[in-house]
Amino acid sequence: MQQIQATQRAFAAILADGSVVTWGSEGFGGDSSAVRDQLKGVRQIQSTCGAFAAILEDGSVVTWGASDSSAVRDQLRNVQQIQATGLAFAAILADRSVVTWGDAVCGGDSSAVRDQLKGVQQIKSSYFALAAILEDGSVVTWGAADAGGDSSAVRDQLKGVQHIQGTGWAFAAILEDGSVVTWGHAAYGGDSSAVRDQLKGV
Repeated sequence: MQQIQATQRAFAAILADGSVVTWGSEGFGGDSSAVRDQLKGVRQIQSTCGAFAAILEDGSVVTWGASDSSAVRDQLRNVQQIQATGLAFAAILADRSVVTWGDAVCGGDSSAVRDQLKGVQQIKSSYFALAAILEDGSVVTWGAADAGGDSSAVRDQLKGVQHIQGTGWAFAAILEDGSVVTWGHAAYGGDSSAVRDQLKGV
C-alpha cells in the first residue's frame, strides 16, 4: 500500500499497482465505483472534507465524492501537485499555473488572482483559503478573506517566503531570514504580535 488519504467520513488507499480502494460513507467519497475504470496508474490522492482527487501517471486527474470538476476537466492536464481546503481543490500544472474547482468561497474560484498565479512553486491551505508561493518568493492568497484568503495587510512583508503552514483559519509564513509572518483569524493564530520578538531563526 502506497498511500491512504481521508475525507471526513471515507478513506482512499493507493495500492502498489496504482489502483485505488475506497471505503466509508458514499457521499464523502467512500464509493468510487463510478470512476473505478479510470483509477489506474494513480500516483497521488488529495482530499477535501467530502471528495477525493487523484493524479494519474499521465498528469490527468480523476475526482469523486462531493466535488464536481467537470467545468475544469479539460484544463487538468500535466498536473504536478494538488492541494485542498475543506471544500475546494487547487492543482499546479507543469507550466506552474493553477486550476481550481469546488466551493468558490473556500478557494474553488481563483479568477480574482488568476493573472498573479504564474510561476507557482507550492500551495498550502487553511480550511477555507489557499496560499501560493511564487518562484520569486512572494505569496498569492485567495478564498475566504478572514481565513487567510486576504493577505493584503502583510503583503509587503511576504518576500523571500520559504514555507507556509495553515491552521483552520490562518497562515504562517517562514521567510528566508528565519522570521515569521502571520495573517488570518487572530483566534486561529493569525495574530503573532505577542511573540514576534521570539520568532527569529525559525
